[in-house]
Amino acid sequence: MAHILIVDDEARMRHLLSIMLTRKGHRVDQAGDGVEALEMIESTPFDMVITDIKMPRLDGIGLLKEVSRMDIPCPVVFITAFATVESAVEAMRLGAADYITKPFDDSRILLTVERTLNVSRIMAENRDLKRELAEAVGREKIVYESEKMAEIIDLASRVARSDSAVLIVGESGTGKELLARFIHNAGRRKDKRFVPVNCAAISPNLVESELFGHERGAFTGAVRATTGKFGYASGGTIFLDEIGDLPLDAQAKLLRSLQEKKIQRVGGNEELPIDVRVICATNQNLERLVEKGTFREDLYFRINVFPIQPPPLRERLEDVLPLTRHFLTALGGNPDTQLTDGAVRLLMAYDWPGNVRELANVMERGMILAGGEAITAHTLSFLRQDAASTHTDPCFSIPSGGLSLEKMEEDLVRQALETAGNNQTAAARLLGLTRAKFRVLLRRVHRDT
Repeated sequence: MAHILIVDDEARMRHLLSIMLTRKGHRVDQAGDGVEALEMIESTPFDMVITDIKMPRLDGIGLLKEVSRMDIPCPVVFITAFATVESAVEAMRLGAADYITKPFDDSRILLTVERTLNVSRIMAENRDLKRELAEAVGREKIVYESEKMAEIIDLASRVARSDSAVLIVGESGTGKELLARFIHNAGRRKDKRFVPVNCAAISPNLVESELFGHERGAFTGAVRATTGKFGYASGGTIFLDEIGDLPLDAQAKLLRSLQEKKIQRVGGNEELPIDVRVICATNQNLERLVEKGTFREDLYFRINVFPIQPPPLRERLEDVLPLTRHFLTALGGNPDTQLTDGAVRLLMAYDWPGNVRELANVMERGMILAGGEAITAHTLSFLRQDAASTHTDPCFSIPSGGLSLEKMEEDLVRQALETAGNNQTAAARLLGLTRAKFRVLLRRVHRDT
């Protein structure tokens, strides 16, 4: 059974169609013109709309345009007289599912309805699939507004078209794996596997087996042959994260595999061809490691064909709020209403040593502390404590002309109160004071003003 809306300014026509479709088990609603129909469509999910073209206030063409503009997934079928077939053809060009000419018989109507409902079901399935895909990749979305990140995405888009080796260098938490996935998904290998490997997390004794696989009996515990990460990534992309932590002997094997495009399993003699794209990442200075002799220079040149360096979050503060809204949405919050001005100022003033990863954790912690209420500067006051514990340098220098300590105290007290929403306990915490000391300072400020 489908839910169908019939739109026609002739009550008799609406009545006849309603009887015909109801007898077939469909649920039918009626509207006298396009304006009335649009109000109903906005509040009720219909499986299809059957509408006349010629109507007062808002005709069928106008109704179709409004439905399309609002991206409402509802197929529209037109009823038209012979004299307006051209209008119906124009409606088909604009996205109508079908049209029926007057006079018509029951079989023609029912056949068109059945065909259109099949289209409606496909639209619903596609809509559900898109939603599932959006949920699946929601956390992998690259969110940015800054010019610096726009340049990085442009570089990533360009290199994605080729199979060149990419080296992503950046601080922890800047989204190196996310960028690697973006390059993979934007390239010709997007339908194949993306296989991430954390080189720092593999036991040095098992690196070669993990990367290239091993034959049965190659070592104690090797009860069966394994493919290895390179074999598993065949046709796709392998992402070697923390490449700077790879042991020297494994570096030599990796270099040979990249040069020859072949791998040799541990305990085996046969060289197996490989077809994978290699993307590496590190938060270390590989050039310095080369100088120290802990990273092979020839491997460095092999993987550093196309270097990309995503900036730390403190260098792209324009992205803090868009990222915050993204994380709030991902956590089930309302990004438009859950952040107060004080919280925004605190987020923008923080240094973000942990970069985007830290911001995600902060928002999750903030939502837990807020307990469903708005996230305020008081909610995020732990950022002040973290900043105080990790920064020992003075935050300002005394100007050569001197300054007024009393005036500075007054400004700090007012800013702290404003940021904390006039909550004295929270304001005291922002300044690193006890509530009693803050109240003494506050009384002094009020006495002097």
